[in-house]
Amino acid sequence: MNLLVRYLPQADYDTCWRAMRDFTEQRDDSTPDELWVLEHPPVYTLGQAGKPEHVLNPGDIPVVRSDRGGQVTYHGPGQTVVYLMLDVRRLGMGSRGLVNAIEQAVVDYLATQGIDAVNREDAPGVYVNGAKIASLGLRIRRKGSYHGLALNRDADATPWQRINPCGYAGQPMTSLAAEGLTLTRQQVEEDLVTILAHRLGLEPRTAPPPDWYTLPQRKPEA
Repeated sequence: MNLLVRYLPQADYDTCWRAMRDFTEQRDDSTPDELWVLEHPPVYTLGQAGKPEHVLNPGDIPVVRSDRGGQVTYHGPGQTVVYLMLDVRRLGMGSRGLVNAIEQAVVDYLATQGIDAVNREDAPGVYVNGAKIASLGLRIRRKGSYHGLALNRDADATPWQRINPCGYAGQPMTSLAAEGLTLTRQQVEEDLVTILAHRLGLEPRTAPPPDWYTLPQRKPEA
């Protein structure tokens, strides 16, 4: 099966979340799987069962209650987000198998860059020497999966200090840049998508942005 890959420069979180939820509700057995690869403006998101007390001091960064799994995380510039709209039954893997495949794809990608990384049974995501470099949160409904993973490229680390990342107080965070890698966003995203598609047994094919997408407009200077 083909995997349609849509690269978006930046997308508002709430708009994107509603679009992938609608996509999942409307898909049928013949709908191709899709990846949306993008960045978000700064935002904190709480998972469906997320505890508000893990948001310590959001300041001027909005907090959105989402329907994904997991606790609180941060999205912002310098972080690649990959949303996975997949027919899990057609892939022949359950929810645990899908999580393992995604995490292992990130581990495999980091290995190609000379970074030793691991996943953990007790906490979803990918870690380098105990610091989290990629976060993971999915929603799987009858027709498929949505939400996905976030890989830190060169994101500002400050917003992480204002939450308990994924519900763990003091969880250290890292990024490709902090690990000594200087790569373009395009390099990172294309290589990661290739490895992720291979792990899922799908053939990636680049597609244009979806109909709902419009590039967010910059606010005029004061």
